Amino acid sequence: MSRLYKFRILLTAILLALSVSFAFFSQEKVVTVYLIGDSTMADYADNYEEGKDYMKTRYPITGWGQVFQEFMSSDSIKKIEFIKGSRVVVDDRARGGRSTRTFFQEGRWRAVYEKLQKDDIVIMQFGHNDAAENKTERYVDVEGYKEFLRLYISQTLQKEAIPIVLTPVARNYPWKDGYLENVHGEYPEAAREVATEFQIPLIDLNQLSMDAFSKKGKEYVSQNYFMNLPAGKYEAYPEGQSDNTHFQPEGAKAVAQLVFNALTKVSRKK
Repeated sequence: MSRLYKFRILLTAILLALSVSFAFFSQEKVVTVYLIGDSTMADYADNYEEGKDYMKTRYPITGWGQVFQEFMSSDSIKKIEFIKGSRVVVDDRARGGRSTRTFFQEGRWRAVYEKLQKDDIVIMQFGHNDAAENKTERYVDVEGYKEFLRLYISQTLQKEAIPIVLTPVARNYPWKDGYLENVHGEYPEAAREVATEFQIPLIDLNQLSMDAFSKKGKEYVSQNYFMNLPAGKYEAYPEGQSDNTHFQPEGAKAVAQLVFNALTKVSRKK
C-alpha cells in the first residue's frame, strides 16, 4: 500500500470524523413551550375556526399566546435561566370558554401530555371560566380548580418537563379611584397555593396586569387593549363591540411582555 493511498485513507477518516463531530455539536435542542388555558391566551389566527378567515371573521381579537412566539427569539431566551435549549417553539393549545375541568374532559390536556418531552415547558392560565357560576357547563369551584391544576402539574413533572402556573389575567373591571381591582375572587390565591405546594414557579399575572393596566389608565386600556370597538371600523364587528375581557393586538402584546419579563426572573431549580 503506497504512502499516498494511506494518506488519502487517513485524510478521509479525519474528514468523516470532523463532519460527524460538527453534526453532533451543531444539533440544536428545541424546547416546546405549551400554553394551556382560555380565550385570553388563545391563538385566533391559527385555524381557530376551521374554514373561516381570521381577518374577516374575528380580527382584531388576539390572545396573548398568539403573539408569544415573538418573545422567544434566540437572543431573548438567553434571558430565561431555566430554558435548556437553543430554540423555543410555542405551541398554543389554549381555547375559548375552557376551564381547568373542560380542558381536561375534552382531551386537550391528553394531547399535550402525549407529546410532552423532558425540559419542555407547560404554562397554564385558567380561572376566567372556572369562576363562571352562571355557566354550569364550565364552572369549577375553587377546590376543583386546585385539583385540576394539581393534575396538570403532577403529570408535567412525570415527564420531567417544567410546569409554570399563572393566575388569571385581569379583566377591565372593576375600577376604583383610578386603580383596577381583582375580579377573580379566590382563584388567584388558589393558584398560588397549588404552586407553593409543588414548589414550582408562579407568575401572578392577575396582579401584574392590574398594575400595568392601572398605570396606563382606564381610558387608554379600554380603547387600545380591550375589545371595545367603534361601529364600522372592523369587518368582523360592523356594529362595534363592547368587551372588557378579550384583547386587541396591543393589549395581547402588553400581556405577553408581562409574562416574558416574569419568566426572566424565574430561577432554575437546583
